[in-house]
Amino acid sequence: MNKIFAILVLMGSLLLMDLYAFQAIKAAFIHLDTDVQTLIYQMHWGMTAMSMLALFVYHFVDPKLTGSRLRTTIMLGIFTIYISKFFLIFFVIFDDLRRLLLWIWEQMMGNPSATIGRSALLAQIGLAISSIPLVAIIWGVVQGAHHYQVVKRKVYLPNLPVAFDGLRIAQISDIHAGTFWDKKAVQHGVDLLVEERPDVVFFTGDLVNNKASEMEDFMDVFAEIQAPLGVYATLGNHDYGDYIQWPNIEAKRQNLQDLIGIHAQMGWQILMNEHKILEREGQQIAVLGIENWSAKGNFPKYGSLSDAYRGTEDIPVKLLLSHDPSHWKAQVIPNYPDIDLTFSGHTHGMQFGLDSKYFKWSPVKYVYKEWIDLYREADQYLYVNRGFGYLGFPGRIGMRPEITLIELKVGRAD
Repeated sequence: MNKIFAILVLMGSLLLMDLYAFQAIKAAFIHLDTDVQTLIYQMHWGMTAMSMLALFVYHFVDPKLTGSRLRTTIMLGIFTIYISKFFLIFFVIFDDLRRLLLWIWEQMMGNPSATIGRSALLAQIGLAISSIPLVAIIWGVVQGAHHYQVVKRKVYLPNLPVAFDGLRIAQISDIHAGTFWDKKAVQHGVDLLVEERPDVVFFTGDLVNNKASEMEDFMDVFAEIQAPLGVYATLGNHDYGDYIQWPNIEAKRQNLQDLIGIHAQMGWQILMNEHKILEREGQQIAVLGIENWSAKGNFPKYGSLSDAYRGTEDIPVKLLLSHDPSHWKAQVIPNYPDIDLTFSGHTHGMQFGLDSKYFKWSPVKYVYKEWIDLYREADQYLYVNRGFGYLGFPGRIGMRPEITLIELKVGRAD
């Protein structure tokens, strides 16, 4: 009953938005032919009716019947429509304030008008401005979701063995296979990584959204990612299946085992609170990988860095795979000063923001201080990958998906 009431309140609120936005539509097209106006009005209210029906289907039809892709499409469509109307009604409110002030002025002057009409110009400007988020969201889904970039960085480590000078590390993170909708585009992203021919590859978690089965259609694509020194992976918060209901605890455990098995089938070595020693010309570096560990209260602490670290004390350089970047400041920096470089993901750069050489911004920076790209404290580094896939919103706006290529060099950065 509470759910029904909440949905009815939501629908009522959206209908009020539609009614208010309709005032701008009427004003913007007041000079058009009556038949054209009628068609525009029918389109407006027809879209409203479809939105209400879609909301009903989303909340009251069994998700097994609709499927995850249709449900994502429904929510994306509703979000896109109403975020645009949200911008539009600001202009309606501004116009109402203009009309109110004009009415007060006329009352004071003793010369009131019979009616004070809406401004067609303001309504037209409002419609133009409200189309910007609509266009941006459509572009973010159609183009931005798979507009892959290769980000290259050099990291100088004073203790790096000479044999590893110039080591090229590729990193990807946050694949979220359950959200993919274009396998050909995903293949293009994998091809970009393969073409770089890295010495070793790191994957820093969130292979799926919830279920291991989400990888079934993409295992052949990601299995192409191989490297001479191996592919190493760790788990992210979504890999444990914590965000959906399971019939029993055994089913959830089996899902995790299936996911771990998928890594093995692709030829990727998953590091579960353990490490791997890489050797070149008799010299060694260590790759440590832990399960998800977050300093943020809403995310789990499954990882044990002490277990992964044990046995690497005498290795001159240590590279850590840890999904959540909050782990770096919370545990790595204060307790493990000899972990040279940590690789993380998780934030996705919120899939929205400004990301240029000179200026980087996203709302996620107010939650995670280290949210994309390279960070340094003394001789310790953190790299936060922008993510390969996407979650929730099936696209990206201003925050392109990323393949990272880090080259290790002997020495200290300036």
